[in-house]
Amino acid sequence: MNIQIFGKSKSFDTKKAERWFKERRIRFQSVDLIRYGLSRGEFDSVRRAVGLENMMDRSARGIENVLYLAYEEDKIQALLENQSLLVSPIVRNGKQATVGYCPEVWEKWE
Repeated sequence: MNIQIFGKSKSFDTKKAERWFKERRIRFQSVDLIRYGLSRGEFDSVRRAVGLENMMDRSARGIENVLYLAYEEDKIQALLENQSLLVSPIVRNGKQATVGYCPEVWEKWE
């Protein structure tokens, strides 16, 4: 497994995800979503796996401006510019990905 956890440093779910992998002695790379963010390629990979709507944090301040946009490409651009509007953590394993705390999915990854 090649696990990457993109999370926010103050996110409780990000800390829980990191702890879940540590407890199982599964190596992972932790990436600060706000500081470094997802590249366009990583973003597209996650979007294909979970869908754009599932990636948006509906409780984030300013998300209504993204939801208001009519075209998907405009939404993608807005999310890439302000990645604090994404649900965290985003956990990637190759082409597989989850958003949020999803241990039931991670259990099935090999």
